Amino acid sequence: MTSHPLTVLLVEDHALNMALATELLEAREIRVLQAEEAEEGLKLAREKRPDLILMDIQLPGMDGLTAIGHLRKAPETREIPVVVLSAHAMEEDAEKAQEAGAVGYIAKPIETRSFVDTVLEYLDGEGEASRPSSTP
Repeated sequence: MTSHPLTVLLVEDHALNMALATELLEAREIRVLQAEEAEEGLKLAREKRPDLILMDIQLPGMDGLTAIGHLRKAPETREIPVVVLSAHAMEEDAEKAQEAGAVGYIAKPIETRSFVDTVLEYLDGEGEASRPSSTP
């Protein structure tokens, strides 16, 4: 069985956040597709079918939550897990993200030591919501 390299679509309009997240993911041999706005992200999601989408909430034009709604409605992107990135680590943002169809939420600024591990947990289907509280 050949495993394809994991591909993450990063939809982020802040250049430094984009560069940092990309660098961290690529250091772990995860392929990164980049989009600076939601419309571009939706197009890449349809064309490339990434394993996971990291979506900023505050984007120019269409916001991230609206974009997630579009991803959930389209048959070709419905199954792709989406994790929201937001600088506003507020409960209501996390709730709105879940209601929109996101599988999880990562607060910015990105915690460089744990970011990739957190992303990989979502890829394994073991995001924040289902993470066990202790390990045996």
